[in-house]
Amino acid sequence: MSDALTANQAAVETGKAASNDLKLEVVVIPVSDVDRAKAFYAKLGWRLDADFVNGEAFRVVQFTPPGSPTSIHFGKGLTSAASGSYEKLYLIVSDIEAACAELISRGADVSDIFHRTTVGGSPVPGVDPERRTYNSFATFSDPDGNSWLLQEITARLPGRLDGAPAIYGSVTELQAALIRAATAHGEHEKRNGGRHDENWPAWYAEYMVAEAAGKPLPQ
Repeated sequence: MSDALTANQAAVETGKAASNDLKLEVVVIPVSDVDRAKAFYAKLGWRLDADFVNGEAFRVVQFTPPGSPTSIHFGKGLTSAASGSYEKLYLIVSDIEAACAELISRGADVSDIFHRTTVGGSPVPGVDPERRTYNSFATFSDPDGNSWLLQEITARLPGRLDGAPAIYGSVTELQAALIRAATAHGEHEKRNGGRHDENWPAWYAEYMVAEAAGKPLPQ
């Protein structure tokens, strides 16, 4: 078997979906003052899951952001990374303006919202004018300087969720999805002569599941 053929087969195998789930559970972030970091994340409204101490050399604090399946750890004896050295840890939100307002009310120093007109392009002030998914951002940092990047995502690109069901992590997220479905359904009724669609619950359900899975939306 030639080296080229072997390499090609390896690439094909690599591109296949893994047969076992590998769910990201925890991200360890480096901080210099554990209690200060604990107070900061608690004030943000993140859920405190654990604070375990084993002598003077080890401590682990776990917080989970609202609606997130992944948690953060910080403490002592967890990482050799320099405190404050983590940049742009992504926090996905369905309504970036509401998310920024709440973080500010809880004491976070949040940047102005910005968007990008092209992938990798320079930031432009304000939310994306067309409110395109993946395009609006804001940032804030913890007391050590570890930075978080808020990104507004209202619909996933195709193939991103592996056929997972539509799951909403909060009332706000579900409400935003319902508003998008209602707006789209209004356009659907206009295209059909403005007649009231008595089957609107089924249309909403189809729209919301398709949107969450990154599939074509009903018209």
